[in-house]
This record gives sequence, C-alpha cells and structure tokens, in this order.
Amino acid sequence: MKVLTALARVYVDDLDAALPTLRELTGEEPGLRFPYAGVEVARIGGLLVVAGTEEAVAPFRRVQATLLVDDLDGLGELLRAQGGELLDGPNQVPTGRNATARHPGGAVFEYVEFAKDRPAFAK
Repeated sequence: MKVLTALARVYVDDLDAALPTLRELTGEEPGLRFPYAGVEVARIGGLLVVAGTEEAVAPFRRVQATLLVDDLDGLGELLRAQGGELLDGPNQVPTGRNATARHPGGAVFEYVEFAKDRPAFAK
C-alpha cells in the first residue's frame, strides 16, 4: 500500500457558500462532489470539504485528514504491526473503498482507494 496524496479536511456548514472562496484560493474547480451519510463532500485542490449541520458533521470530525492510497489491502495488518488499529472498514463508498484508522499516537485518518473504473474521482 502506498499513499498517493493527502487531503486536508475542512468542515463547513454550507458547501455552496464555502466553495467560491476555495476556488479563488486554489485556482481550481471541485473535482468531485457527492452526498454521503447525511453530509455533502467536495474535493477542491488539496482539500476535502465536508458540509452539513453541526450534528451531521460531528461523526466526521474525529478524522484529521484523508489519505488517498493505491490499495487498501493490508492496511489492517500494517496498522496492527505498528500499534495502530482499524476503526472502520474497508467499506464500499461512492468513490471506491474507504477505511478509518487510528495510528499509534492517536491520529485518525480516513484511507480511500478510488475505484479503478472511476478515475475522475481521483482529481
């Protein structure tokens, strides 16, 4: 498993209100946007924006970043060998597969493996 890139997470209450400033700052358009588990998610540049009410966003706040990887297989074994733990997944999600993990020291990351037949999600 190799980390391809990391996306900083940004939590907002209104995605449509947040995107114009992020477009201006990054010089990019959202590469993907979709509803998921009561929130709306968009990727723009190196950011993954999670939008919704405080209550809807609350379960996502424990995750500090999203790591895009080439393959999720072996993640649980790697984490256990290092003293971390798989908290959830792998799961099927709109972009492919994901898992949430706590690393030694306490950092929590979402790992995402994009579906091979949906390369547009990778942007």
